Amino acid sequence: MLPPTRRAILVALKRTGGATAEELGAGLGITPSAVRQHLQAMTADGLVQHAPDRARAGRPRHRHVLAPAGDAFFPKRYGDLTLELLADAEAEDAGLVDRLFERRRDRRLERARSRVEGRPLDEQVEELAKVLDDDGYLASCERSDDGTLRIVEHNCAVLEVARRYGQACSTELEFIRAVLPDAHVERVRHMMSGQSTCAYEIHPRGDAAAPAAGGVRAEAG
Repeated sequence: MLPPTRRAILVALKRTGGATAEELGAGLGITPSAVRQHLQAMTADGLVQHAPDRARAGRPRHRHVLAPAGDAFFPKRYGDLTLELLADAEAEDAGLVDRLFERRRDRRLERARSRVEGRPLDEQVEELAKVLDDDGYLASCERSDDGTLRIVEHNCAVLEVARRYGQACSTELEFIRAVLPDAHVERVRHMMSGQSTCAYEIHPRGDAAAPAAGGVRAEAG
């Protein structure tokens, strides 16, 4: 939670598209000096950035604008839009949603393969966790005492969509298995089952500890 004055500064910058400390002070009823102190802290936090005000003659002044992290404080309803578009696609063609998820899987697969190919399996798993982290899944690679590798996703980047369309989850598992063709991969934790994370155990093919091919189990708890 931001202090009220800093929240008000963010709102003012969002409404105006950018402002000087003097303009912000006049609009908020506080001194430019106080505004600058807040802006300095907000810039250090990555919420605000500045650029020269080229529209004014004379000595240039800096206009302050929202940084991407500051803009993230304002609601974005991408999930609602995605669900609406998927529902429209499903109404037009019952199989279209499946094909859309498969195309998404294939695009991600092409990018991921270019990052993991040629590496030993443990390095592939570590790099795949980074790919998933880049995609917004807050993913990490873990290794248990017996050497079992596990990818854990602490966030679902498509949670609202996954609640309505199971293809989001099935194509995710297909994606991970396709990136790691020399391994057995099974989902052992699943947010859609009420658990706090999604997790995938990875065993080299031929490993005696690996499950039967294609096996998927949900870990309790």
